[in-house]
Amino acid sequence: MPTAAQIATTSATADSTASRTAPTTWAWREPLVPETAAGPTAAACRAPPVVQWPMATFEPLRGYPDLDDAERLRRAEAFEATMRTRRTVRQFADTPVPRAVIESAIRTAGRAPCGANQQPWTFVAVSDPGVKRRIREAAEAEERAFYGGRAPGDWLAALEPFGTDANKPFLETAPWLIAVFGQAHGVRADGGSEKHYYVKESVGIATGFLLAALHHAGLATLTHTPSPMGFLREVLGRPANEQAFVLIVTGMPAAGATVPRIDKKPLAAIARFVPDGQTPGDAHVGDAPRHRTAEVEP
Repeated sequence: MPTAAQIATTSATADSTASRTAPTTWAWREPLVPETAAGPTAAACRAPPVVQWPMATFEPLRGYPDLDDAERLRRAEAFEATMRTRRTVRQFADTPVPRAVIESAIRTAGRAPCGANQQPWTFVAVSDPGVKRRIREAAEAEERAFYGGRAPGDWLAALEPFGTDANKPFLETAPWLIAVFGQAHGVRADGGSEKHYYVKESVGIATGFLLAALHHAGLATLTHTPSPMGFLREVLGRPANEQAFVLIVTGMPAAGATVPRIDKKPLAAIARFVPDGQTPGDAHVGDAPRHRTAEVEP
């Protein structure tokens, strides 16, 4: 981002309406005299080359129908009801899932908001049995080290009620593995590097979109995060600027699959509302109507 010491100019027209739609460019320079104890040099005082970016054009916003409050609430609660059935599944069927379904879910993930629209993510979808076997072998090696002494005792104690261990057969049984990578920086057409901003935040939001899309399509999911995950970049041949974020296992649940009977925090424990006339410190969930009190997953 240009600082106060940098020079920004725009080629937008004076007309305010045109400026919202016409292509615009930003041009900026670093300060001519660096703020160093040694003082300016002749080389430092020479103006560096101007860097220019094309500005986005704009178009009318679409996709937001004019709904009444009742319909808006109906849609919100319908989506909530769908997502309430989403569970982390560890027992998968080997039933094939069409690639087109996975492609659609990834396209949805790719619509997630992100810093400066840099889209700093890569999704690698794997159905090849040989590659899935290599991922399982590498993941289980890391998991054996994790359960065998790498993990602190309190972490293992938190996992104990769920009965997890180093064995990960689902990595081969499920029809699809989707490795999500974050890109620390991009690579321009000329081979140069382009820094990415808010990578973890952006990739995390995209992963949430992906999980929701897969669940909406009727597929079970598991977020698998072996620590460390560097082997994924090696097995999948990803470049050095990409770092594994999460491995999503997806497919149909196995017949007779079970999940832990667990609670989710109720609304009162995770939300605060600040209505008109109330200071933030006094906000509490009781200011909003609640339709449900039980928050136990099926």
